[in-house]
Amino acid sequence: MQTIVWKIRWLTETLMALFLLSMVALTFADVIGRRLLNKPIYGSNDITEHLMALVIFAGLPLVTVAGAHLTIDLLDKFVKGPSMAWWRALTTVLVTLVLALIAWLFVKHGLNASRISEVSQALRVPRAPLYFFMALSCALSALAALVIGISGPMVDPTDTHEEEAL
Repeated sequence: MQTIVWKIRWLTETLMALFLLSMVALTFADVIGRRLLNKPIYGSNDITEHLMALVIFAGLPLVTVAGAHLTIDLLDKFVKGPSMAWWRALTTVLVTLVLALIAWLFVKHGLNASRISEVSQALRVPRAPLYFFMALSCALSALAALVIGISGPMVDPTDTHEEEAL
């Protein structure tokens, strides 16, 4: 099972890298076309906007599974103690609920966008599938937050280097 999870992770990371590469290439070509040839790429803003959303929301579950969200470690010594298990459980529940709420809101936006046929400005790309992808990403992140809160962050079995102490 864990091998499948890591293969999905690798595939997702590869797609994210390709999306980022596409954004860089598109932006480079658009700037060259705009500055040197006075011919910008039509719809480049729409494409970049959609690619950025895909990168961010494809990465959200990966960051959640890795337990790599931004944290403030000012009170770690206090909060990591056994007497603060209730605080960690409460935090897990709150994070899970917030991510689930965001997923639900994206589903609502996706349904509304589908109903009114919402599209991007220049290229007329339908927005509903993007909203549904964002909802799925947030739902997977909510599930991951719950699992990670209960069992701890997943460690990559292929990762051979240890974290350096600061």
